[in-house]
Amino acid sequence: LRALGARVVVYPSKDGWLGAGPAGWHLAPPNPAEGFGFASAGTLLNVSVSDHDRSDSLLLSWDEPEGGARGYFLALSPLGSGMLLQNGSAGPNTTSFWFHGLTPGTRYEIKVTATLACRDTTSQTITAQTSPSPVLNLTLSSSSSSSLRAAWAHGHGQRDSYSLALWHSHSQSLVRNVSLLPSTSTFLFDGLQAGSEYALKVSTLAGTSQASTSVHQWTAPSVPTQLRLSPASSTSLVASWAGAAGAAWLHLELHNLLTQKVSMSLSARRGLSSYIFQHLHPGTHYWLGLSATAGPYTALGPNATAWTYPLSPDNVTLSRAEEQNSLEARWSVPGGHRDFCLVTLQEGQDSAPTRNISVGGDNDHVTFHGLSPGQQYSVQVVAVAGPYRASAQSSAAWTEPQAPSAVSLSSQGSPHSLLASWEEASGEGYLLFLSLAEHPVQNSSLPRAVTSFTYEGLHPGSLYTFEVSTVAGPYTSSPQSISNWTYPLPPEQLTLSNGGHSTSLQASWRAASSGSTGYTGTLWETKSQEQVRNVTVGSDWTNVTLENLVPGRQYTLEMAAMAGPYRSPVRSATDWTYPLAPSGVTLTNARRPMGLSAFWDKAAGDVDQFHLQLYSKSHAAQRNTSVGPNTHNFTFLGLSPGTQYFLKVTVLAGPYRSSSHFATEWTYPLSLANVSVQPGRKPQELHVSWVESGGGRDHLVQLSVAESLSIIRNVSVPRGVTQLDLQGLVPGSRYRVEIISQAGPHRISSQTAIGYTVPLPPRSLSASPASTAWALAVHWEAAPGHRDGYLLSSTHCHLPHPKPWPQLLCDGPTFLLTALTPSWTQSQSPHLPQRLWLFPLPHPAAHPRDDTPKAICPAWPFVPKLLSRGALAQPARRSPGHSSQLSALSRRAHCLSPCCFADPLAPVNLTLSSPSGSALVVSWAVLGRGAEGFVVDAHDTVSGTPVGHTLLGGRARSHILRSLSPGTRYSVAVRATAGPFHTSTPNLTHCTRECDALFA
Repeated sequence: LRALGARVVVYPSKDGWLGAGPAGWHLAPPNPAEGFGFASAGTLLNVSVSDHDRSDSLLLSWDEPEGGARGYFLALSPLGSGMLLQNGSAGPNTTSFWFHGLTPGTRYEIKVTATLACRDTTSQTITAQTSPSPVLNLTLSSSSSSSLRAAWAHGHGQRDSYSLALWHSHSQSLVRNVSLLPSTSTFLFDGLQAGSEYALKVSTLAGTSQASTSVHQWTAPSVPTQLRLSPASSTSLVASWAGAAGAAWLHLELHNLLTQKVSMSLSARRGLSSYIFQHLHPGTHYWLGLSATAGPYTALGPNATAWTYPLSPDNVTLSRAEEQNSLEARWSVPGGHRDFCLVTLQEGQDSAPTRNISVGGDNDHVTFHGLSPGQQYSVQVVAVAGPYRASAQSSAAWTEPQAPSAVSLSSQGSPHSLLASWEEASGEGYLLFLSLAEHPVQNSSLPRAVTSFTYEGLHPGSLYTFEVSTVAGPYTSSPQSISNWTYPLPPEQLTLSNGGHSTSLQASWRAASSGSTGYTGTLWETKSQEQVRNVTVGSDWTNVTLENLVPGRQYTLEMAAMAGPYRSPVRSATDWTYPLAPSGVTLTNARRPMGLSAFWDKAAGDVDQFHLQLYSKSHAAQRNTSVGPNTHNFTFLGLSPGTQYFLKVTVLAGPYRSSSHFATEWTYPLSLANVSVQPGRKPQELHVSWVESGGGRDHLVQLSVAESLSIIRNVSVPRGVTQLDLQGLVPGSRYRVEIISQAGPHRISSQTAIGYTVPLPPRSLSASPASTAWALAVHWEAAPGHRDGYLLSSTHCHLPHPKPWPQLLCDGPTFLLTALTPSWTQSQSPHLPQRLWLFPLPHPAAHPRDDTPKAICPAWPFVPKLLSRGALAQPARRSPGHSSQLSALSRRAHCLSPCCFADPLAPVNLTLSSPSGSALVVSWAVLGRGAEGFVVDAHDTVSGTPVGHTLLGGRARSHILRSLSPGTRYSVAVRATAGPFHTSTPNLTHCTRECDALFA
């Protein structure tokens, strides 16, 4: 344009814009088919070109110039060839023109010349390109599930290139945009989504124009994997799979294999991974086929089979059948299908399977035979369909139980309980029933594992009936019954007493508060343990008498209550029959000092010992001693003399005593000692006194004149009186007094005592001087009564210490006192004349002293030298060993009583004996009146050691030496003593025994 000298103007137009390109200025119309128009300056035709979607034609359009045009000339030539290919003309008022028969996609140069007025022309040359023709036979095929192959044939004409745009149909997203050379006729799209529809647009580009052809196609679907078919219930199956995204559609087809029919088919869109088939038949086997579809493609997928769950049987029951130990299982056949039914019989609480039976799926019962009695069973009915099971359980049912065996009821020695036991039986438990005399006592229920039960608090000695039945569910076996007794209680308050009888015992008891069938007892001799007899009585007895027993014997009664075969614990009672009293009981004087001997006879029966009771009413103390049953005499020594004793011999047998009648005897009394006779207060009286030496009932005082020995007076004096005044006697007389002690039938005399009554004093006593100065003549008058003579004594009255002159014995009634002091008064008082005393003298001594033991030598301190006749005293004749008193009577009954002893006689008949190893009994006898006392001396003959020196009284005749050594020889001597004199027996030896023995 520059070369032509034209002015270039860039202007906008409705169809495009004009601008500078890489090779210069060009007009780019909106449509590539439209060309660029170039106009000269001053006239602008605004030529535009379009193909109107025709690849072999071009439509030129222009604007009528200002002032119009007479016509238009159009020339078309291939661009750059300069060769006119087509020309044409158009009349005025024409603004468009078609060029036909062009080659698609070819660039053309078109010149439009407008003839203006005044032969003026204006031209405008534009270039235009025909639209390319689309490809031919465009195909899109799936070579795999992830690729598509595009293929086409080239369209007519020319093209610059191909543009391929692949779209995903579902998501409307551009997947791939590819430019290809114009010679390319195929292309492979890979990495695509399986089973997806794609749209391919192939554009043929020629310049700015293009011709597009589209095609749709699917990728081949991918087959889902991991297909699973499982039951969800008895009427549904769940199908699930993986990899379902590679298919546009999934087709599922469910077949009932039992009927070989299609139960259900369906199609599901992409993305579904599971499906639940509903309303199926229970317990049916199904086949599921799966296929994937994508457009025209279908891919067969996996298949699976599954069973719907079978329905469990309804109303399963287990009940007793007609046959014993049989159970029948029944159930309702459920809907659906099952291969078979498995019936399992379960035993016990733990439901351990014990039997299995398979029956057809349509069966509704089965019977089990030969079951264990009393056993709990249940049944499980399982509907089996393929691998699946649907079970139903029955409630428990029991076979009829059998009664327990080995039933026992034992008392085990208890009065208040019974132990029931049995062997375990099949069942649920046991029903226990205890009755007493058909009256119910206790009902109990026990579990099966317990096979014993102890009944407490029962009545002793009662017969109980025990029944036990086995319980199994609703069934109870017939009972097993057994009876037994509880042990009876022993008799209460059992006593055995003799009731004072010697040959019988009465047993009594209190009946037990509970029952018993009787009582049985055995009587034993306690000491020998020999059975005497058995006794059995009824239950209403409470006492029994046992006759013909031995007196005094201890018996033991063992008594028990009986109840059936049982005996209660034994109660025992012991007693003795009453012993018989001894007979022939006597008590005799043993003629031994202070001793009494008892004798008795044993009565029939037994005796434990004899008890001797010796007492005296005059003594508070009593002698009690017991001797063995074989002893029948006993000597009591050391008793009180002259005492009445009473003896009672009592038989002891156990706690009982039977006493004899009293026997009585007196011991010999002792003779009274120290009997003295003194003048009384009056010359006509004698005062007798003595000393009681024990015993005696009373004393008889016998008075006799000494010369005649005739008893002139007997005076009885009670015991306890020790003096007596004898009155009405002759003064100055000589009397003999003997006192007899009495004890029962026994008497013993005391020593004889001689005494004088006091003589009456002389009357009319006077003294006158004789014819000589040294003599006085004394005169008096004899008083009534007796006297032996007169004793005359005088005292010089004027001496400072008057001493009586020697007494002078005279017959009187006159006497001449000579050898007196002349002219002196013979008196104790200077104011009185000479005083004279006259004493009557005792009789002359009848027996002079000799050297025999029977003579007594009287002595006194002064013997008057002027005694002219007789003696002052007369010795009394006494037995050897006794003392004598000499009395010289004075005016006032003053006595001078010298005492001397005669030599005693030695004991005779000395004997020794050894009753035991530690004692010696010494016995002797005496001659005459005996002695004042005895001395027993003993010593060991080997060592000479003294073992005894014992002083005994004059009545002793025996002595026991104790605490000696067994088997030892001893020497013993007994001396008789009287005052300072003693006479001994020769020594006698004897051995003690080797072994001790009882000495009574």
